[in-house]
Amino acid sequence: MKYFLPFASYYRSHIKNFAHITSSLSKLYSKDVVSEITKERRDAYEGIKHELKNAPLLILPDFELPSKLYTEGACSQGLGAAHHQRPIVDGEAREGVMCYIFRKLKDSEARYGAIHTECLCSVWALEKLHCYL
Repeated sequence: MKYFLPFASYYRSHIKNFAHITSSLSKLYSKDVVSEITKERRDAYEGIKHELKNAPLLILPDFELPSKLYTEGACSQGLGAAHHQRPIVDGEAREGVMCYIFRKLKDSEARYGAIHTECLCSVWALEKLHCYL
């Protein structure tokens, strides 16, 4: 399982809540953690396999159209954002995802209140995706 995570990380922009799903697998890289397969880690492994099979198709950005940025910083484990746009396909406007981004909270950030975490998430997402916005 330890070698599966780097492979799956290549597709992290296609999978919503990637960091949240793989948090128990990420702990395998810590020096003080025993590398045993627990139910939580097996569930995370199966969850990522399922998400890889069913990942949505990402759309290419159209800089002529407006886009939306959805953020989620209220989770105690990490920050996440999704960049959406509504391109016109076959004469119909459909909202599609351009990318998902996630990162784990640092130890000091995990102690932030909900409002500060949401603000941190918004600033982080705007910095990360500034070239698309």
